[in-house]
Amino acid sequence: MAFPWYEPAAADAPLDQGDLIFDCPVLAWREGTAEFHKSAARAEALRGLVQVESVDTVVMTQTCDLAQSKVRYIILCPHYALEVYQAEWEVGERALGQVPTARSWAKHLDRIAAGRIWSLNMLNSEDGPGYRAGLRIVDFHRVFSLPREFLEAWLAEHDAVRLRLRPPYREHLSQAFARFFMRVGLPTDIHRTW
Repeated sequence: MAFPWYEPAAADAPLDQGDLIFDCPVLAWREGTAEFHKSAARAEALRGLVQVESVDTVVMTQTCDLAQSKVRYIILCPHYALEVYQAEWEVGERALGQVPTARSWAKHLDRIAAGRIWSLNMLNSEDGPGYRAGLRIVDFHRVFSLPREFLEAWLAEHDAVRLRLRPPYREHLSQAFARFFMRVGLPTDIHRTW
């Protein structure tokens, strides 16, 4: 294996871009957020819409910002085991009136792997010394932020070895994340009067 995708990171290793953190506690929104605007006690209603979830995440914050302690909050995106993602994809396809097939699933995966679905990115499977990583799908639609101090304390408390994406794979993931946010569609093109 000339360019391995991952390396193990010790539990006490500093956070780095591309760290895969499993069962990470994040704040997420409960269903029913659409009713928020109808509440007179909005602050209290807002508190009631937040819940803690355990999510498999990947650190998206840039390595240079982490190394130089320039950030207080860590940006994370969820990643899913292929089987978990496939089950959700099938539910979504059925909701759209589609019948998910092995062929449509394979085409969908090909589109993700080729970078043609802007909101998703695929992480390769790999067996390495002391670890086994299956295919994972990173979803840019959900972005979480956790205080760095909290995340580092939580990782130290759980004393778990984590996987870390190696260069250039972590930069490739970061580039895909940036492409997702940098897309701009103008409703009217520039009038060329020159």
